[in-house]
Amino acid sequence: MVDEMQQQARALGDPTRHRLFRYIAEAAEPVGVAELTAFVSLNHNAVRQHLAVLKEAGLVVEAVEERSRPGRPRLLYRLHPETAGQWGTASAYAWLASLLTDAIRRKQDPRQVGRQDGHRRAAELAGTGDHVELLETEMARRGFRPKRVEHGQRVDFVLGRCPFEDVADSDPGTVCQLHLGLTEGLAEGLGGIRVERLVAKNPHRAGCRLVVRRELESASA
Repeated sequence: MVDEMQQQARALGDPTRHRLFRYIAEAAEPVGVAELTAFVSLNHNAVRQHLAVLKEAGLVVEAVEERSRPGRPRLLYRLHPETAGQWGTASAYAWLASLLTDAIRRKQDPRQVGRQDGHRRAAELAGTGDHVELLETEMARRGFRPKRVEHGQRVDFVLGRCPFEDVADSDPGTVCQLHLGLTEGLAEGLGGIRVERLVAKNPHRAGCRLVVRRELESASA
């Protein structure tokens, strides 16, 4: 952990890389190289080299754009989910706090609020890929480190990390129910998959297991 923090500190010690990192961290959506090149007024290759350093340090995540139109897919960059709350970035707890605030304001339980947020996110993701993969990607984006294990139509996700471990340790019912509702909302909104159960474990040790099932229509598609 110390070595990782030192590597990240060295990566961010360069002023240009720090500017690129801040831009990516504050962007609402993943950012392409062309946008970053325009932002720092450097050539394409120089920006790619800086991004490679940020990626190697575990500060950003690189992904290939999914597109249906002609042309070469772009490389897109977003903040690494496990970096949230470090180096001046917004913490994952800010998202958790906003949902719990909604629960209090609407007089709803955490599972209901989580389901509503899942529906909202599913509407943004609809039509962009395999629904089980989308669910896995969304959990990874939140910092849960999911590992997928397929058993025919049943799919188990073993979660390698709880991004809210401190709160989950003191109030597991609230946090786990919110996460369950979120995945239920995602599954319902995306369609073709159903959440069966969430088996909670010690948040400091991780290993929680989310069990979902592909519906027959999805499995035969």
